[in-house]
Amino acid sequence: MKHAFAYSLIGASFLAGSAAADCPIGRDYSDELVVIVDQMQFAPDRGRAQELAGEMWEIWLDAPDALAQAMLDEGLANQRYGDYLASRSVLSELVEYCPDYAEGYNQRAYAAFLAFDFDAALVDLDIAIDLQPLHLGALTGKARTLIEMGRDDAAQEVLRTALAINPWLAERALLTEELETDL
Repeated sequence: MKHAFAYSLIGASFLAGSAAADCPIGRDYSDELVVIVDQMQFAPDRGRAQELAGEMWEIWLDAPDALAQAMLDEGLANQRYGDYLASRSVLSELVEYCPDYAEGYNQRAYAAFLAFDFDAALVDLDIAIDLQPLHLGALTGKARTLIEMGRDDAAQEVLRTALAINPWLAERALLTEELETDL
């Protein structure tokens, strides 16, 4: 797999000189996220809201450095190939290396969810949300995980939080009681 090879080259060269390599602080996207959320809340339709959600995903998938990006890319590739154990393994390395990078936890949670390990998914989703409260992927992932666990009331609360950020989310269909504001 080309990602594994790239990761091993970057990781080996980067970590060889330092026993305690530190993940750099990634770019601060706070201002961009505030603008995107504001635009989402006033989006005229689902299509525009989806475009804005795509912009959010570009931000979340931008790892702090080349090593972290290689780990993330490898973890995502393993998910696409259905190798959730390998995905979780490399994403565990990512969160160890970059403990403040929310997407590492979110993607490790997704791999756990796909492997039906809902307890592990929930732990990582909580960390991702603590690190990035506007992370719609983590919020909707948490809601879906809670539903799978039979914790519907908690899921409804999380869904409402996500919908307060983006009222156009497809997960709106999972609400048991409609929101006061209709689209």
